[in-house]
Amino acid sequence: MTLYRSFRDEMMAGGAVGDGPDGSSPERQEPKRSVAVTSGIVIFGLLVWLGVTNVWSLVLVVGLLVSVFLHEVGHFVTAGWAGMKRTQFFMGFGPKLWSMTRNGVEYGVRALPLGAFVRIVGMNNLDPVEPGDENVAYSSKPYRWRLLVITAGSMMHMIIAILIMMFVYTSGGRYQETNEVKVFAVTEGSPAERAGIELGDHITTIGGRSIDSVDELSETIGGIGAGERVTVEIVRDGVASALDVTLIERPSEPGSGLGYLGVGTDNWDRSELGIVDGFSHVMGDLWTGMGRTFSGIGTVVNPANQWEQLTNDEADPSKRPTTVVGVTKVAGEIGDRDGFYGVMEVLASINVFVGLFNLLPLLPFDGGHAAIATYERIRSRKGREYRADVEKMWPATVVVVTLLMFLTFTGLYLDLTRPF
Repeated sequence: MTLYRSFRDEMMAGGAVGDGPDGSSPERQEPKRSVAVTSGIVIFGLLVWLGVTNVWSLVLVVGLLVSVFLHEVGHFVTAGWAGMKRTQFFMGFGPKLWSMTRNGVEYGVRALPLGAFVRIVGMNNLDPVEPGDENVAYSSKPYRWRLLVITAGSMMHMIIAILIMMFVYTSGGRYQETNEVKVFAVTEGSPAERAGIELGDHITTIGGRSIDSVDELSETIGGIGAGERVTVEIVRDGVASALDVTLIERPSEPGSGLGYLGVGTDNWDRSELGIVDGFSHVMGDLWTGMGRTFSGIGTVVNPANQWEQLTNDEADPSKRPTTVVGVTKVAGEIGDRDGFYGVMEVLASINVFVGLFNLLPLLPFDGGHAAIATYERIRSRKGREYRADVEKMWPATVVVVTLLMFLTFTGLYLDLTRPF
């Protein structure tokens, strides 16, 4: 019963509570130092292994850890502005690896890098306030300060996403349609291969006609009969050249007489943007991404969808839950194809997702605490402060936590048995 109450209180308070050696209740013994050190070594070994396997996956993981840290910095700094008492700032959960205390705040690292937490006293009625701390408790502050502090983590994720996207768009370029048609595939034995067209070549003209899009290329080739000889101008590594190509009949349409070159092309590439144009595109893309995120959250948390993903090998993979395991694998593949900027775009999209997901008006999410603060503000009238009894919300919180655990295990199972 003591462990149950402690788990409940910590879940509702958003951090360790009690009078024990690390903020836990005295009945809960601090794990042996050897356990903490062993856990730390294992985690460090996994990170090294990840870096050796695919460095882009490691880049994403490091970016996620930095994002988690900055999320908590958002809570920590705004709580200081509001005059709230902060007692702990930890990266990770589980046994402590290291900690130090400065100005009444314990900073440290724990063995399991599954998140982080900032401990602010007096989050609700299940979080007792020590005598003398009444005026510095979270619950004692005006609604505007409580709302700012509790939503600061999600706001930080949005700021991170905007900064990453601005960096990518202005230094690496935004991935968008251009006027350059690039070859990404060459069919074996095709006229293109025989003429010497290679992957990465930019096709600029065919038969003297300027080519600015994939549709123009298709129309131009289709308008030239099979067996005809045509000059294809390309740019390779910045050097222009002209190749003579004899087209053959389109294999998919025998008897049509339509010309066939044998290349796969697209006109999407990165284009560097200025600061003003870049910011405009960032805000537009962020808005679009937020809409997709809301839709995705509704799909992923649907139990029917989860069951479909588990039982149907042909289920739409874009609707499945995933974990860090699956995300890092995808990031590794994107990094191999698009490099550093591609991985940064993945990191930005994850920050948008986490920022919005964390605002769901349910405990233990930050959005749950924000909903409680808003409800208390509505119920407070004529100078009388209303305080909600969050213990009544515990059954609903258990349901949410259970769903989260099911999502996690479903995602992990799919990531391991049916990788993207």
